[in-house]
Amino acid sequence: MFGYQKGLDVEAGTSGGAAATTGARQLYPGMQESPELRWALIRKIYVILSLQLLLTAVVAAVVVKVRAIPHFFTTTNAGLGLYIFLIILPFIVLCPLYFYHEKHPVNLILLGLFTVAISFSVGLTCAFTSGKVILESAILTTVVVLSLTAYTFWAVNRGKDFSFLGPFLFASLIVLLVFALIQILFPLGKLSQMIYGGLASLIFSGYIIYDTNNIIRRFTYDQYVWAAVSLYLDVINLFLSLMTLFRAAD
Repeated sequence: MFGYQKGLDVEAGTSGGAAATTGARQLYPGMQESPELRWALIRKIYVILSLQLLLTAVVAAVVVKVRAIPHFFTTTNAGLGLYIFLIILPFIVLCPLYFYHEKHPVNLILLGLFTVAISFSVGLTCAFTSGKVILESAILTTVVVLSLTAYTFWAVNRGKDFSFLGPFLFASLIVLLVFALIQILFPLGKLSQMIYGGLASLIFSGYIIYDTNNIIRRFTYDQYVWAAVSLYLDVINLFLSLMTLFRAAD
């Protein structure tokens, strides 16, 4: 959809005139591309993200409500093997998705498979969590995502660029993964789970700002799938982190 627009807009250097003639609101000072095309890309990304989150909510609700599903995964060898496969599947799909995220319709097929695999993992996690914790996590995730998204658009419109967060967030993510591995090998109790949930929530909140900034400024018109995947993972990981925090505190 956007392949021909990219060449017309950014590389050709004709966007400045287009922006001047249309009078569309620029997203940030000194914007050289067409604001209308960038806004169209942003709308497309958030539509895809909304569909992903809706699919995740539906799949997770089915897994939670149909008790036979988590029972199968936890009481049978076949279910345990399938559960391990579903955990690994997103990482397997992510590799071809990265290489083909600009190839339509392969990118959408891989995106759907990736979303379903993540949704099952989220659903199985929710199946062993109280409804109160799930509701608290969902409400807080919604508030945080909407607030940070609005703040990022506001700040970028006033000239802020959050790309400097990239190295710090990546380093923090590595520390978080090591902390999680230590927690698995040497369980430190509920306090460490609360610390992990709190740190993870802060890190993925930062990633929401970072990826939203990239959507506004840097993602090209053919990278809408990868942009949606980035934000989707930020939101899901924020939700799971908050759920870990509330579950340990419950």
